Amino acid sequence: MSTTSLFLTAAGVGLAIAAPVGPMGMLCIRRTLTGGPRAGLAIGFGIATGDAAYGLIAALGLVSISQFMLAYDRPLHLLAGLFLLYLGVRTLLQKAPADASNGDSNGNGKLAQVGRAGALRAYASSLLLTLTNPQTVIMFAALFTTLAPRGAFSSSIALTTVGGVFCGSIAWWCFLVTVVSLARHAIGSKLRVAIDRIVGFTLAAFGVVEIRRAL
Repeated sequence: MSTTSLFLTAAGVGLAIAAPVGPMGMLCIRRTLTGGPRAGLAIGFGIATGDAAYGLIAALGLVSISQFMLAYDRPLHLLAGLFLLYLGVRTLLQKAPADASNGDSNGNGKLAQVGRAGALRAYASSLLLTLTNPQTVIMFAALFTTLAPRGAFSSSIALTTVGGVFCGSIAWWCFLVTVVSLARHAIGSKLRVAIDRIVGFTLAAFGVVEIRRAL
C-alpha cells in the first residue's frame, strides 16, 4: 500500500470514527449554537488531538504508557463520567436567552461568539474528555495492525496513519460545525431551549453510564 493510499484509508477510518453522534458530538453541536463556529471547531480539534495522541501511543509501541492508561481505566471513566454529568447538569440549569424574539444569547441582537480564552477552554475540555478513554489505544492498535503493510511497519507509516486519522476526524468536525453554524441563525429561542434540554439530558446520561463503568 502506497503512502497516499494509506493516508486516505486512515482518513476514511478517522471520518468513520468521528461521525457517529455521541456525547462529544452533542457537546460540539451545543457549543457551536451557543458560542459560534470557533467554539465548535475548538471542540473538534480537541477530540482529534486526543485521538492523535492515543494513536501515536499505539503506533509507536509505547507499551508502558498504554499499560498505565489501561491500569487506571476505572478512575479515568469515573473522571469522564463526572465531567459529562457536570456538563449535562450545567446545560440543564442554564437560563434561557434573554431576547426570546430573536433567539439571541446576549440580548442585543447578536449571537454570542466566544473569544480566544473561551475557545482554549473548549479545546482543553474536549481534549480531557477524549484522553479519559484509554480504550482508544486498543482501537488504534487494531487499526494499525490492519492498515500497516506486513513486515514494513515503521515510524513513518505510523505517522502517516495517525495523520490520516486526524485529518479525517477534523474533516467531520468542520462539516458538522459548518452545518450547525448555517442553521444557527435560523433557530429561535424556543427550539434552542429544547436543544439545550436534549443535550443536557444526553450528556448527563452518558456521564451516568461512564460512572457505572467505573464502579
